[in-house]
Amino acid sequence: MSGRRFDGKTCLVTGSTGIAAAAARGLAEEGGSVFVVSRTADHARELAHSISGAGWRQADLAQEEEADASVAACVERFSRLDCVYNVAGISGRRFGDGPLHELTVEGWETVMSANARSAFLVTRAAVRHLLAQGSGGAILNMSSVLATSPSPEHFATHAYAASKGAIEAFSRSIAAYYALDGIRVNVIAPALVATPMSRRAQDDPEILAYLADKQPLAGGPIDPADLVGTALYLLSDDARIVTGQVIAVDGGWSAA
Repeated sequence: MSGRRFDGKTCLVTGSTGIAAAAARGLAEEGGSVFVVSRTADHARELAHSISGAGWRQADLAQEEEADASVAACVERFSRLDCVYNVAGISGRRFGDGPLHELTVEGWETVMSANARSAFLVTRAAVRHLLAQGSGGAILNMSSVLATSPSPEHFATHAYAASKGAIEAFSRSIAAYYALDGIRVNVIAPALVATPMSRRAQDDPEILAYLADKQPLAGGPIDPADLVGTALYLLSDDARIVTGQVIAVDGGWSAA
């Protein structure tokens, strides 16, 4: 396996902290030209400036014109597109996500928009460019272990789980459709990772004790760096015959 699997490749990463930041740096270390898109301009700028030659753009990727413009900006910057890692998303508790009997319409719509709609729009724009290039490509979308392995006592956010389940079904369907075009689509499904989005859980001693047993290989929250190897494999030519798969990187959550 080459240590420079992304030489000559352009990689679009959505999101700019935690999982996205670790992956962007990993892609660059293996030779990739990286373009970061995030809703938070300061985070995107800071990440891009820490990576030699990287580009960045601020955008709300749940907006059609912004998703299209972001992919176009990446292609304009680097003249091509080879892989996309859709990490950007939210946890919607503050918008009204929660158990179904408490879940608000605002919570449902906000979470589905930020997670599933944004992945759809970025992936659609990317696939249009990949088809025009005619050289295939790789897309990796972000799910969660909560889509298939619920934890009702600590993580009862039903809109979030639904948004991640939608991403998995969407990804499998388009993987089948575009396989003949050499476009691969896979999904990574982590358990709880130590990111800014999971701050509430990381600050809760009861949840930390739960995670020590539920994620035994990690012994607690997963380090974002522990997802990089799987993500880069799925985006690289090492996985050239892998598509339509959901890979759990969960420290043992789904097996425990």
